[in-house]
Order: sequence, then C-alpha cells, then structure tokens
Amino acid sequence: MQLQLQNFSALVTGAAAAVQGAARQLVDLSVGSTLRAMLEASASMALWLQWLILQMLQMTRAATSVGSDLDSWMADFTVSRLPAVAAAGTVTFSRFVAVAPALVPAGTNVLTADGTQTFQVIAASTVAGYSAAQNGYVLVAGQVSIDVPVAAVVAGGLGNVQAGVVTQIAAALPGVDTVTNGLPFQGGLDAESDAAFRARFQTYLASRSRATPTAVGYAVASVQQGLQYTIEENALPSGGTQLGSFVVTVDDGTGNPPNALLTSVAAAIEPMRPIGTTFAVQPPVVSWATISMTVTVTGDAVHAVVAAAVVGAITGYVDALPIGTPLPWSRLTQQAYQASALIGNVGAVLLNGGTADLVPPASGVVKAAGVTVN
Repeated sequence: MQLQLQNFSALVTGAAAAVQGAARQLVDLSVGSTLRAMLEASASMALWLQWLILQMLQMTRAATSVGSDLDSWMADFTVSRLPAVAAAGTVTFSRFVAVAPALVPAGTNVLTADGTQTFQVIAASTVAGYSAAQNGYVLVAGQVSIDVPVAAVVAGGLGNVQAGVVTQIAAALPGVDTVTNGLPFQGGLDAESDAAFRARFQTYLASRSRATPTAVGYAVASVQQGLQYTIEENALPSGGTQLGSFVVTVDDGTGNPPNALLTSVAAAIEPMRPIGTTFAVQPPVVSWATISMTVTVTGDAVHAVVAAAVVGAITGYVDALPIGTPLPWSRLTQQAYQASALIGNVGAVLLNGGTADLVPPASGVVKAAGVTVN
C-alpha cells in the first residue's frame, strides 16, 4: 500500500470538513478563530509524523536508503561498500649534475604544482634501478633521470591528474633536483556510489545459488572497483581444454595487475567454486599498440596543444578497452577528431606500422605502447 502524502493546507481543509460535518450548527473556522488554531496545530503535528514515517520507510528499503543508512542495510546481508582506489602512475626524477650516485627512497612524497594532491614512491622490484638493499631507486653516476612508480596518498578520483602537473618534491633529495609526470595518472576511483552498490547487491542475490558464472563474477567484482574480468569454462591457462576447470582473466586497467590482487581474487573465488572443480586466475596477455598519425590544425591553433589532446584521447581510449576486445584501426581517426574541434585533417594513421586491426586473444587486452602525433 502506498502512503498518500498530504501538505499542510490539505490536512487543515480535511480536518475542517470533518468538524463541520459532525457539527449540528455552523462553526467558526475563520482565520484567527480558536478552533481553526487547534486544527492548524494538529495539522502541524500530522506533518511531523508524516515526515517521521517517510524517514523510516526510506531507511528500511535499499532502493531509497543513502549513504550510511544504505551501508547499515547492506550489512545485514554481510555486503559492504567497496572502498576508494588510489590513482597510480610514473614520475621522472631528474638532476642537473650527474656526477655522484643518488637515491630516491621508497616513501618519498611528491606533489602537484598547486600542492593539493600528494603521491608516494612505491617499492617495485621489477622496475629498473630499484635496490632492495637501499629500499629505493638508484641513479648511478652519469645518469640524469630515472622513472619510478608512485601512488596517490589519498585514494579517490582526485588522484587522476593530467600529465606535467606533478612538479614538487615534498622534502629535499640529495642529488635530485626536479620531478614531473610525463603521462596522466589513472585508476583512481571514489568509494562505490550508492547506485553501483545497489546494482552489485542484485548480483549478490543472483549469486546465492553459488557455483555459477554469476557467482564467480560477483566474487571478482567485490575485490576491488574498476576490475575487468572474463571467465572461460572447461579451459586451462595454457589454452587447452579440460572439463571441470575454468580460467579467470583479471585486469585492473594496467594490463599488469599485481600478484597480490590476483591472490585476493583467487581467495574470493574459492568459496564460490563447485566441489571437484579447479580454477586459475591469470593476468591478461598484453597486445601493445604503437600508433602514429599526422594532424593538421585550423586557424591559429597551437599544434603542440592539439597534438597533446589527441595523444591523451587515444591513449585513454585504447587503455580502456575491455579484455578480449580488438582495437579497430578506423577508430583511431575518430578518436583524434573527437579530441579537438581545431583539427582540420587527420592522415597517415598507422597501427603497429600498418592499417590492420589489432586483435588480442580471448584472454588478452590491448594497451598503448606509444602514440606519436606529427
């Protein structure tokens, strides 16, 4: 039954009609009369009670609850909101004089030019120049610069900054003078929105039967925001066929998800899989795309500015392609035109030196190795 809401005037009018209908003679309900004042006071109380009922109804239904109320509602089903994800990227530390060795320790903080966003150098043993013994990245004598990975100190979408805005080193580094980010930072996501939380809860309900692709997909999606995944049934990681085995390919948008993330995904899938089956969690096979094109600008537009916009648009488009999705060569021209209204013509578009589409395997993903705009 739906609650019929009434405003103050409707409540007073209804009460006045009821009083007059029950009276044997005409009653004084004019403005300022004692009886009208009593009816208006009762209407005010009724409005307050109506508001309390609405508040209760809102908080007891997931479709209308928001914020912490939605969190408490979902907690009854042991479902929690996914936290924010920190943006990550690469910065380049440089120096003017490269005579002596220098060290960029893990944990070093760098900031955007306006000082609003802080990023921290993270240890990565797979990155060239990293020294586990010194817990940092070493610039040897004669080396002018080094690229190191960083992550936002505060998780969220505000960490997705443009190229060239990280320019400050929080504390002095002996032998290091400047820092900058040649490419934009990506991957930062705010905490799961109410709408996304409700949508995932529907998947949660559908997964209660367990041992289904929907259940496995829910387990993967609940590990971290922004994950892409595919599920191949009766398959092996090598590409062979085996009944009762399935392979889950997971990507966090980088094409190279960390081992800790893959381990977390496997742990989430384990309670969902049927007894007697086996599974494997793997990163995607990356198909690198090297792209080049020539752009002609109109009027007095600055070619370098337009070219930078084209590079950013194409890189973002390519890196956002889902697992198993091909990169059409013809789409590159479209992305270039959409990047700026100051483009007069786009030509000489090449994808890995040719004009053929780049088609990754079913468990592969396409990433931009480099975009050159002349």
